[in-house]
Amino acid sequence: MNRGDKKELARDLRGRQSVRATFKLTEKAIDAISIVAAHLGIKQKSLFDHLIDDTRSLKFVAGGLKSDKFYKLKRIQKTYVLSRKTMLCLEEASRNLDAPRDALVEYSIQRLMPVIEEEREKHLKHKKILDEITEYLKQGKKILKKSSELLGEDDPVYDRFENAMTVLNNAHSSIESFIEKGNIIESF
Repeated sequence: MNRGDKKELARDLRGRQSVRATFKLTEKAIDAISIVAAHLGIKQKSLFDHLIDDTRSLKFVAGGLKSDKFYKLKRIQKTYVLSRKTMLCLEEASRNLDAPRDALVEYSIQRLMPVIEEEREKHLKHKKILDEITEYLKQGKKILKKSSELLGEDDPVYDRFENAMTVLNNAHSSIESFIEKGNIIESF
């Protein structure tokens, strides 16, 4: 590795260092970032990287700012962990676009609303499927009980069906747990 590559690697690694930044955001924006991160299973830091590292989007966001409307909303101070690179990008955009840093973050987070809506709709479909799987599981338990009574538990047909029911029960539990974690998106 030559000296230039080493410097670039060091610069890139420093850009990934974490920094803390405090913003004044609406409760809706704070909830949105939390819900999307939790529901998609990604870190808030990664979400901020995605939202803020896109300079074109920041320019678009800055162009649509209505500062009087922005300042009328009730805000809460909230600290987040961001990568140093993301923080530098945000500060540079704020300076270059003459836009408040908090406003850039607030309106960048609003870009998540279509994702939240799409995930909410998908979550409701997941719940419907779970209801059907639950009914299927109940029917399978009835068949398993009947095969036990008719064939006995030492019968190979009973044994294979019992194995299938164990797999189905485990899948049902896993899906149910996944849906429970996603319930947070319903209330948003």
